[in-house]
Amino acid sequence: MVDVVFLEHLAEVLCGVSAVLFTFIATLSRSEMAEEIAQTIIFFTLMLAAGVLWWLSYAGGVLWGSNYLPKPLALFCVILAVSARMNIKGENLSFGANPHSISRDSEE
Repeated sequence: MVDVVFLEHLAEVLCGVSAVLFTFIATLSRSEMAEEIAQTIIFFTLMLAAGVLWWLSYAGGVLWGSNYLPKPLALFCVILAVSARMNIKGENLSFGANPHSISRDSEE
């Protein structure tokens, strides 16, 4: 049987790796291959984290002092994993004002 403390730490590490890669995805997107690799790693680490969190819940473990958190966080990990595979390639989805274009417009 796996120790619940190990599962807690494993879930935290997997979520942490995913968060760091999500933070640097804009930098990694300069290269199409690096972006694809990062998206794949994010997807798999989040799916593993979701599985570990669900396992942690059934093993009777707690995450940050709460036995309620693992299942909702597992669902959140799955949602983020699916969104990590979406590739919008810099398309303007909001059609809002870009701060850089505002400064260029005011100079002209």
